[in-house]
Amino acid sequence: MIMNKINSTKKTSKVGIVGGGVAGSTIALRLAEIGVEVVLFEEGASLVNGPPICHLHAGGNLYREISDQQCVDLLKQSIDTLRVFPHTANIRPTVIAVPKRDKGEPDALLSRLELLRNTYHSLIESDANNKVLGEPSDYFKLYDQDTLIELASRDFPSTPSSLDDWMIPVAKNLNLDEFKYPLVLVQEYGLSVFRIAATASLALSQMSHCKVLTTAKVNHLEQCESTSQWNVHYQQFDSTLGDWVTGYEHVDYLINACGYKTGTLDNLAKLPRERMVEFKAAYVTHWEHSQGTWPEVIFHGERGTPNGMAQLTPYPDGYFQLHGMTEDITLFPKGLVSSTAANAQPELSAPFIQKLTQHWQQDEVDLRSSRAINHMAQFIPEFSSATIGGKPLFGAQQIPGTDPSLRAVDISFDGINYARTEIVKASSALSAADAVVDKLKKLELITNDQHTSLELSFPITRSLTLEQVENFAEQLAEQRHYPSALARRVAF
Repeated sequence: MIMNKINSTKKTSKVGIVGGGVAGSTIALRLAEIGVEVVLFEEGASLVNGPPICHLHAGGNLYREISDQQCVDLLKQSIDTLRVFPHTANIRPTVIAVPKRDKGEPDALLSRLELLRNTYHSLIESDANNKVLGEPSDYFKLYDQDTLIELASRDFPSTPSSLDDWMIPVAKNLNLDEFKYPLVLVQEYGLSVFRIAATASLALSQMSHCKVLTTAKVNHLEQCESTSQWNVHYQQFDSTLGDWVTGYEHVDYLINACGYKTGTLDNLAKLPRERMVEFKAAYVTHWEHSQGTWPEVIFHGERGTPNGMAQLTPYPDGYFQLHGMTEDITLFPKGLVSSTAANAQPELSAPFIQKLTQHWQQDEVDLRSSRAINHMAQFIPEFSSATIGGKPLFGAQQIPGTDPSLRAVDISFDGINYARTEIVKASSALSAADAVVDKLKKLELITNDQHTSLELSFPITRSLTLEQVENFAEQLAEQRHYPSALARRVAF
């Protein structure tokens, strides 16, 4: 960072956001909706094109290792996300199963589930608009083996109309003797990365206060000593010229929302930060012979071992996204790297950079996808007939600090007029945006936000119809070479 004497006449405040992922796009929406001038720099060709988002985490029940407070935070953030972005969710529950081979016990989940249900009930009592996960009494339900045996004898319903209906495909397909009881059904919904991207793109295109610069790479920062304002220098690809052109934007406040590249902007700003980056992938499969309407299913396991967690995420038309938390499937040897005292940007090795910036080798796609199918078939034997359904969903995820299990985080403020988003889960983006608004108020860069309700704070975003969002999301999926089914809404 070079400190220059930049002459500027301050008019209305202008905020620069570097990075158009979930965090950067959400903050841009939040600020532009209240009339703040925003310029959003995105290195890629479109917004929200990062790690494989698929789960709302309304309670954090996938993560046995995180604290109760992180789970409560994730629940609250997820509720806010559903209130603001209703078209991005896939409305179907998640089933949590603990295999007998796992050292964990299902009973260990129960006190947390009670806490989350009570918290959800309290949130509804304080604001009826928080009722977005169904009735509190239905937040979770427990199933013993005898009940599942009875459910397995039932016919598949045409569409699920009760909690028990969701369990029928599970009961019919699992070897019920291989699990500890109870199994848990919980109202943790899915999230569509493509519909998040579509929502952000469509809404921002209607906002005169926000300038979106795609294919724009920020390469230099200057900060004025006297005003603390920033000059943001960038290169942008001009398709008409077929070449890169240079430009700069002058902003009052700078937000680093660069995702796994957050450290590169920290380096430009000369602001050191301890963080990790982890490369992860999920695999797109197609199960032609699947029967019934599936919930998401989580088979708990020890992360990083051959018996790591297996995650089955359903989509329309027989598509399923798979995670297998082993180093042969979702995780990778040397895929978790840390920053150093001299470099705020953790450095992934060349094979990961090639995947992130160019493409995967087809033989690795085939190998890891096949492993994911086999990992799932341990629990759902019929799934062994599934085939590879497309290229992996993948990305690198930043984790602030040194605790790789951290999940409920949002933003940190550093230096002068500088913030960095550090979300690990998409549902944390709104809390990061609110923190930015609060900070800008304290600095008197914006006047008080007039609206107290979430819904009134996002009038343009919430005016989008499901049809608009879904149609554009399908276009994005096809542009990114994924099946359009991954962009379509699941709702029952």
